[in-house]
Amino acid sequence: MKKQFAILAFVGFLLCGAFAALAQDSTATSQPAATEAVSDASADAAPVEEASFHQVLKEKFIEGGVPFMWPILICMILGLAVSIERIITLNLATTNTKKLLVQIEDALAKGGVEAAKNVTKNTRGPIASIFTQGLMRASEGVDMVEKSVVSYGGVEMGKLEKGLIWISLFISLGPMLGFFGTVVGMVGAFDAIEAAGDISPQVVAGGMKIALITTVGGLIVGMVLQVLYNYLVSKIDGLVNNMEDASISLIDILVKHKLSGGK
Repeated sequence: MKKQFAILAFVGFLLCGAFAALAQDSTATSQPAATEAVSDASADAAPVEEASFHQVLKEKFIEGGVPFMWPILICMILGLAVSIERIITLNLATTNTKKLLVQIEDALAKGGVEAAKNVTKNTRGPIASIFTQGLMRASEGVDMVEKSVVSYGGVEMGKLEKGLIWISLFISLGPMLGFFGTVVGMVGAFDAIEAAGDISPQVVAGGMKIALITTVGGLIVGMVLQVLYNYLVSKIDGLVNNMEDASISLIDILVKHKLSGGK
């Protein structure tokens, strides 16, 4: 629940910033014509300043058409929020497996299974949780420990993959929204041509600009989120491999402990 509130807060913060930026743009464009004339005269007298990246980005966002760019922006924000939450969660789930196995082996030698369970319960991560479930079945034999580890490993793997389906959705939805804006912009361009009865750059420029900017926006969303998605999949694969290797090592340690006469 705390993670969900954190995601919503993050998304709300970004949306508020975007709304504030658009409000500033709207205020700037609604000034009287006389003020614009004065500003133009002063601009001619003063040296031309190069627009910042932030200003250019806001201008392109407005030129692309707010009804088409807002859904693309929302996909980007939500996709980044889920990706960041997953990256933080997966990094926190990483465990030093070798160190944990050494601690479990020492605890088994000194205090038995209960001491080993205390070690795993005080360790963070899915591997420690799997070890705890396996050690809880240690009294029922090594076979039951192995079955418990395998079963609970599937549960932990499902937790690691949580949220990936939403990132995949935004990867597909962002470019699709961009192409939707492209189609609408092209329709607008042809409507303008039909109304004017002339194919001139001035008539076609407006619709073509919307078409191209929305396409670029959607493709940017898809590319950024695809990189993050592949990183998350690679991270999950590494964690799953560590879980499998560590589970085998735990079984070996328990077999060794049983053979040495431990309880």
